[in-house]
Amino acid sequence: QLKRSLRDQGLYSPPEGISPASHDDATLLRFLRARNFDPAKAHKQFAATEAWRRENRVLDLYATFDSDELESAKRFYPRWTGRRDKHGIPIYIFRLASLSGSLQKELNGVPEDRRHQRIVALWEFMSRFTLPFCSALPHPTPSPSSSNEGSPVPLSQPSLSPITATTSIIDLGGVSLGLMWSLRRHLQHASELATAHYPETLHTIAIVNAPAFFPTVWSWIKAWFDEGTRNKVHVLGANPGPALLELMDADSLPQVYGGTLPFTFEDDPILDDPARKLLGSTNIPRGPIVFVDGKVVRPEGFNGSLNL
Repeated sequence: QLKRSLRDQGLYSPPEGISPASHDDATLLRFLRARNFDPAKAHKQFAATEAWRRENRVLDLYATFDSDELESAKRFYPRWTGRRDKHGIPIYIFRLASLSGSLQKELNGVPEDRRHQRIVALWEFMSRFTLPFCSALPHPTPSPSSSNEGSPVPLSQPSLSPITATTSIIDLGGVSLGLMWSLRRHLQHASELATAHYPETLHTIAIVNAPAFFPTVWSWIKAWFDEGTRNKVHVLGANPGPALLELMDADSLPQVYGGTLPFTFEDDPILDDPARKLLGSTNIPRGPIVFVDGKVVRPEGFNGSLNL
């Protein structure tokens, strides 16, 4: 129903010959899940997102985004560790205490419109590189008769389900109430942008090292998310390791949270062996990249080469 209604308004083109569909099923399903599988409501959000993407020239913005600035911007937002949870979903870390002092001054010195563009570029990096890249890596695929959290089928199954969301660890250790208040617009902007235009890209959110005042903070910020996203937020106790190890293996969980991975928020992603083999490198290329047809390429319009 959604495909038909979008096609009738010129918002979706089905595959024809060797030409793929204008939007894959995984993307359309994200909009349906965000609207409880109501095709009319999903159509409305999808159409609004397409209009927003045209108005903000998102494809051109990402393709021409300065590589150094893109890498620098990752310091202010959740960043991929290079690892995946037990379902193959990429693990993101966000340590808010890092955004204090000189880093906070640097953030505040960026004009608001450019901050918006940075957030868009980083969401594009996640949706066009990280998620399809992780989709191509070995991961369990739920069987047709199971729920989303059901028993996986063997990894040898030839058709793997696409990865369309992230597992995030939000570290509030060392954060003062004043810092949280000063960052509220920064955090709200990123959250509302995701809810509106990158729906259902959050699988699980684990809050760790939550201070005593967190219930007050949560009363501020819960309105930024829809009910489905709020239900994915889990506040863990003083020892988050056991709960997090139910979601991910020890070698994919940073040491500071009870695992064995030597990763901190300031680090570049530490890829595992399958990811390094698929990428053909130990390091992710700098700047805007996309993962298409099993390869890492620059987005159309990028002026430069791809160096692995």
